[in-house]
Amino acid sequence: MAELTTSVLVEGLRFPEGPRWHDGQLYFSDQHAARVLALTPAGMLTEVVVVEHRPSGLGWDPEGRLLIVSMDDRKLLRFDDGQLSELADLSGLAPWHCNDMVVDAAGRAYIGNFGFDLDSGEAPTPTGLIRVDPDGSAHLAATEIRFPNGTVITPDGATLIMGESFGGCLTAFDVAADGELSNRRVWAQLDGAVPDGICLDAEGAIWSACPLTGRVLRVREGGEVTDVVTVNRGGAFACMLGGPDRTTLYVCTADASNPAETGSLRGAIETCEVTVPGAGRP
Repeated sequence: MAELTTSVLVEGLRFPEGPRWHDGQLYFSDQHAARVLALTPAGMLTEVVVVEHRPSGLGWDPEGRLLIVSMDDRKLLRFDDGQLSELADLSGLAPWHCNDMVVDAAGRAYIGNFGFDLDSGEAPTPTGLIRVDPDGSAHLAATEIRFPNGTVITPDGATLIMGESFGGCLTAFDVAADGELSNRRVWAQLDGAVPDGICLDAEGAIWSACPLTGRVLRVREGGEVTDVVTVNRGGAFACMLGGPDRTTLYVCTADASNPAETGSLRGAIETCEVTVPGAGRP
């Protein structure tokens, strides 16, 4: 097993999440600062847009428009020509804050939600994965998910894999041509880990951020862990493969995830180089 460590590329963030590599930059949400940022490989930050109710998952539709999950009011927003607009209201399907998202080649967005008030210490409650079609219609794509979190789609578009944070596993579905999900199965059981944000590489392995242990695991289908990355901050919350060759692993880190505890700007983007490039979506 390979063991790697990261270096800090940029710090002074509150709580970075939802990293996405797009057009030569890393886009991510600084959730508790209510803004979406873009980061160059050299470490230059640019504010893209302010999202009042906290941004989370990011993606792009086939027209190149940025889609943003608005957490607290449970909406999917579209950012186009400098303007934010509402694409879908998810409050009827999401019982609590919305979070991560993956957008497929057709522009369908698959969005998770907490299912319960995590920050107040409520008991975990299973919830659903929501699919928003390009016309803005929202549908329940899967049920009884134990905190749906990071989500990827394989390069052929045929398989969606999602982290169930409170299930300690990665769960896979077959994806039909119309976006319907079926054949739910455990892709990998991660005993002792809480999978959060994930990304996929060209060998079909998944990098999974693990917030409670400050590590990022490279996992093969079936559960074999081939690589472990240890970060500088207390928790690793999400990851993305980017850079010119898609072999830079970007990790969103912070010392806490509760908004009441992130005001000291202890969030960061950390990086390390790996050998297998990124693939699939996001």
